[in-house]
Amino acid sequence: MLKYSLRRTVSSLLIVWGVLTVTFVIIHLAPGDPAAIYIRPEIPPETTQHIRQQLGLDLPLWKQYFFWIKGFAAGDMGTSFSHNRPVSQILAEAIPNTLQLTLIVLILQLILGAMLGVFMALKHSTRTETVVSAILMFFYSMPSFWLALMAIMIFSVKLGWLPSSQMSSFHTTGSFMAQAADRIRHLILPASVLTIPFAIYTARYFKDSLLQVLATDYIRAATAFGLEPRLVLFKYALKNALLPIVTLSGLYLPFLVGGAVVIEYIFAWPGVGRITIDAIFAHDFPVILASTCLAALAVVLGNHISDLLYHAVDPRIKSRGKMP
Repeated sequence: MLKYSLRRTVSSLLIVWGVLTVTFVIIHLAPGDPAAIYIRPEIPPETTQHIRQQLGLDLPLWKQYFFWIKGFAAGDMGTSFSHNRPVSQILAEAIPNTLQLTLIVLILQLILGAMLGVFMALKHSTRTETVVSAILMFFYSMPSFWLALMAIMIFSVKLGWLPSSQMSSFHTTGSFMAQAADRIRHLILPASVLTIPFAIYTARYFKDSLLQVLATDYIRAATAFGLEPRLVLFKYALKNALLPIVTLSGLYLPFLVGGAVVIEYIFAWPGVGRITIDAIFAHDFPVILASTCLAALAVVLGNHISDLLYHAVDPRIKSRGKMP
């Protein structure tokens, strides 16, 4: 297991380096000048050139890459062009907010997906399952930004039940419970919109897994011996059907991070996704590269966690014919 983990770690670092290198080249070749946020028509040309020198934009591309990769490897993510602050400080403020949203979504989609999966498995090949599947596929096929805008229009604008942006109200004061309740109200819409597609996919995946377990010989034998159907379902079938869902959770991590980018921007949630989109509009290269690094790490970490969970829940799984 140790050799396997080390091998995966090395390959993951190479993947992250490759993603960052490609991103570095693309954003520097894209149209737009990061120094434009400091340049005004009344500024003399020599001042403009001095600004570009301070930002390091006057250097050849290969030199910019060398200095950037050298600092990045040492833990220096650079200074944001638009915020004039260290990128590490900006991310340190944004990452907890993103984790707060994504972890809640991860838990909600597992619970809701498992419940829907059990219901659809029990109603298999019935008209009820057909109707429920059609409704779920309708919401699953809808783009997340459309669902977010519809949720804001209905629950914030029309009904006025829930706030449409930010993660807390400006006027919230008082006890910890009052602040927690306000935070929950702000979480409901973005968490719900982000949960829907993942919960639907989990439900369909779990339904198929549960149906396969219910068709196995030991489940049929337990039923033939006269055990209560509820006992067979919840004590034997459900436990084995949940194993693939546990491993699927690791693969959800990168998709959650990717989906949170759009949702955070629409709901003005002060997380990494909103910062990334703002940085793209401002051509803020250091922030774009740092957020890309986080996204790449989420992808490789999610796959690594999924592999480890597979080996944990099923020791029969081998890696290249041998146990890692």
